[in-house]
Amino acid sequence: MEQVFAPWRIDWVERSDKNEAFEDCVFCELPDHDDDRENHLLARGDCAYVLLNNYPYNPGHAMVIPHQHTGAYQDLDPDELLAVDRLLQRTLDAMDDAFAPDGYNVGYNLGGDAAGGSIDDHLHAHVVPRWSGDTNFMPVIGETNVIVEAVDDSYERLHDALAAQDGTTTLDEQSAVVIESSRE
Repeated sequence: MEQVFAPWRIDWVERSDKNEAFEDCVFCELPDHDDDRENHLLARGDCAYVLLNNYPYNPGHAMVIPHQHTGAYQDLDPDELLAVDRLLQRTLDAMDDAFAPDGYNVGYNLGGDAAGGSIDDHLHAHVVPRWSGDTNFMPVIGETNVIVEAVDDSYERLHDALAAQDGTTTLDEQSAVVIESSRE
């Protein structure tokens, strides 16, 4: 069996309080922080934003997060649903350009602890690029390879790919890509 080395995961495993820097909801408060790049916030739309996962399963593992604070998918109105899904499409297009993966896992952890999510009170869609022979969401088994890339390097690649899309603007190197509301 080959050994898998993913040193960034230890911070997640050993954390004492996963969101100690935030008073209430990390997904509500994070967009209001000053440094998008430091916080790995990739893109902002009117109804949702894209955030790179700090402890990814694979390079480029991102989340599409509605601004509305809710853990229930059913609470999103039709305009919010469309905006979240359109931003998900943009994220997939950017990942195609930045990473050229073989496939994707896209999904929500709905229903609290039983669904396996660590933040269940604010809806978010995980978008995980996949390559043949990479890691899996299940425990790693023999003959599995891991494609490793630093989160900051993944951020740079995805940020550039999102910024290259039509209907976007970027204020500076430290800011998230802004998605025009009609094309979110």
